[in-house]
Amino acid sequence: RVQTRERDRQTERSSPETRPTKFRRDRFSETMANAAVTGGNVDPHYEYWHDKKDGTAVIAEDRYLEAHQDALRYRYSKYLELKNAIEQSEGGLENFSRGYEKMGLNIQEGGIMYREWAPNAKEMFLFGEFSGWDRYKYPMKRGDFGVWELFLPNKEDGSPAITHGSKLKVCVVSQGGMHLDRNPAWASFCVQNTDSVLYDAVFWNPPEKWTYTWKHPKFLPRPKCLRIYECHIGMGGFEPRVNTYVEFTDNILPRIKRLGYTAIQIMAIMEHSYYASFGYHVTNFFACSSRCGSPEDLKRLIDTAHGLGLTVLMDVVHSHASCNSMDGINQFDGSDHQYFHEGEMGRHSLWDSRLFNYGHWEVIRFLLSNLRWWCEKYHFDGFRFDGVTSMLYKHHGIGVAFSGSYNEYFGFQVDIDACVYLMLANDMLHSLYPDSMITIGEDVSGMPTLCRSVGEGGLGFDYRLAMAIPDKWIELLEKTQDENWDIGNIVHTLTNRRWNEKTIAYAESHDQALVGDKTIAFWLMDQEMYSMMTVHKFPSPAIERGIALHKMIRLISYALGGEGYLNFMGNEFGHPEWIDFPRAGNGWSYSHARRRFDLADNEDLRYKFLELFDQQMHELEEAHPFCRPGAHQWIVVRNNMDKVVAFEKGERLLFVFNFHPTQSYSDYRIGTQWAGSYKIVLDSDAKNTDGQGRVHWHVEHHSTPEEWMGRPNWIQFYLPARTCQVYHCYKLTGEDAEVEAHADLPESSEAELLEAKAEVEREAAEMTKLKLSESTPQTIEKPTSEENPTSEEEPAIEEKLTSEEKPDK
Repeated sequence: RVQTRERDRQTERSSPETRPTKFRRDRFSETMANAAVTGGNVDPHYEYWHDKKDGTAVIAEDRYLEAHQDALRYRYSKYLELKNAIEQSEGGLENFSRGYEKMGLNIQEGGIMYREWAPNAKEMFLFGEFSGWDRYKYPMKRGDFGVWELFLPNKEDGSPAITHGSKLKVCVVSQGGMHLDRNPAWASFCVQNTDSVLYDAVFWNPPEKWTYTWKHPKFLPRPKCLRIYECHIGMGGFEPRVNTYVEFTDNILPRIKRLGYTAIQIMAIMEHSYYASFGYHVTNFFACSSRCGSPEDLKRLIDTAHGLGLTVLMDVVHSHASCNSMDGINQFDGSDHQYFHEGEMGRHSLWDSRLFNYGHWEVIRFLLSNLRWWCEKYHFDGFRFDGVTSMLYKHHGIGVAFSGSYNEYFGFQVDIDACVYLMLANDMLHSLYPDSMITIGEDVSGMPTLCRSVGEGGLGFDYRLAMAIPDKWIELLEKTQDENWDIGNIVHTLTNRRWNEKTIAYAESHDQALVGDKTIAFWLMDQEMYSMMTVHKFPSPAIERGIALHKMIRLISYALGGEGYLNFMGNEFGHPEWIDFPRAGNGWSYSHARRRFDLADNEDLRYKFLELFDQQMHELEEAHPFCRPGAHQWIVVRNNMDKVVAFEKGERLLFVFNFHPTQSYSDYRIGTQWAGSYKIVLDSDAKNTDGQGRVHWHVEHHSTPEEWMGRPNWIQFYLPARTCQVYHCYKLTGEDAEVEAHADLPESSEAELLEAKAEVEREAAEMTKLKLSESTPQTIEKPTSEENPTSEEEPAIEEKLTSEEKPDK
């Protein structure tokens, strides 16, 4: 009966009639299959679509997709067609994605084999330090499908013909007779030549004593809560210079672990000749950035992170490539269309970069092998795919304002080849690394099915980025006074996501702080951060406002914005100013291409309070999960006049925000699902995080069993202006307590209790018989309470058993 009552209650909560019309259902714990069965009636729409095998199963949970079933079916058929072709010709995705074992330079028995795909080349030669820079000493031989190869036998002493660390190039003679010096497309390491400023490929084959030895598991299981610390190695220090993998490993990784993050997302790993591109104009896809150190240093960084329990994600750029042909793969064989589309179709007008031809067999091999390379050689646990919007559409999102109409996501404007590549990539990664792999898509368009499995007809990502949230905060801070903030619009932006596709929420990432913009902290406090952040002065109104809102913005984005959370390095303590890499326009300065961790470590400055609050948020999530797939979420209050937001989230947490700049509220009544006792577990106004301490932590709050705001109970709190608090219902009462007690029992506990009760009754009966046998029939006396085992003890046992057996009594 208890289970039936709880199931009915859950059905009532999730039914469209009982939830607010402006907000989508955010409870992921119940699948659409369960929600479809109400009152014994089966939803015919769900029943018809949910087990389709032609890429239309996603329609079962989204009726708006039914009008585009042909587009979904066609997309899935092209995916199956290419996957089957790979299986027949290459032996499957597992073998196909190991292209790096055949292409590029590889050690083989007796020598070194070099292979390169260059279908439009007329001649090719490998040269470098090993040949005395003689361009034409080692010609290559053309094979099938435009693949050139050269075998270099070992020296007489058995050592490789090319020594470890030596520089090399490949000379490509085009059909027009041009002699082009290129870096091998599959080069595993490249360094900049200080004389020519160009990059040279380096043959990386260190002896065993210099090779890093892995100490920790190759991959980590997916964290229960994905709390991402987005970072850039070169910026990872307070000194104005390029920082190294070694420094990041020793200095920053322990800091990230202490703060409570569960994953790091590393930017700018793939080699990029232009530092100011932030790593997004990739020149060498298989080489790690040499500015920060060697491949062995990067391996140590990732292995150390795994030892700390941190999942390691890579910001991978497969949406475009650098136009730089001297260092990169653009016009590698002298043609305009080897890896990329020809003409304007192959160029991004805003990014000044080349766009891949995802319909080409060798391009698919190159990109899939690139993902596999970073997993196998460096042990990355997952990827954040950059620029997915540009990949999905032939217009690349340029000049398009996506309104949410499904017609924008299906049609001739969609690049089916790119969709198929993403489906193959996600299918391969999740099949090969089922327990660890995490993929995140950066898509601003809101493409439906982006985060649904490939088998259902989706593109296969695990998460998407909630890119509208940081834009909303910057818009408010730049254009709107605090008292005019539209609370309903803020809550809508935070919750406006596809209910069956997981989302990573964030208040700001690297994008918001790039030159021309500012960090949230700098939007809030601006120039006063230079002089008024000392703890030895009373904070100015701007600093007091800035610190208060900075904490509130982060927490509400964290708690309400998705099923994961992301923060860019330094923003956890309110990093000032903006990001600007060295370039001609700023005199090649590094002053804004660093992270001022020294500010947070300075006990005399207020940055430490913002960092401590960040740590407290993660500690709260760990103790009482609220930012995970399946977490309960219910908006209770969104009062625009009072500027108050309150919502239930996770394991009996009640979040309360008062954004009003001046008005505090006493005994503010808020509805709640849970009847019981509440205590505060996080407070932005606490004195240890630079608040005023207006909320007393020792006060215990008790709910009243009366309906309020559509919830069965209400509770009253004191809400100081510009603060937020989180309350935990640590003790349930009434019906909820009975339900929880029943839910905590193992499945066999009822049967065990019945058996125990029967056993007690048998023992009592036997003792009664024993007493009767010891007494004479003529003078049977009523036993005293001390002698009678059923007078006090047994009723107590029986009463206990009865209450546990019948929790609804």
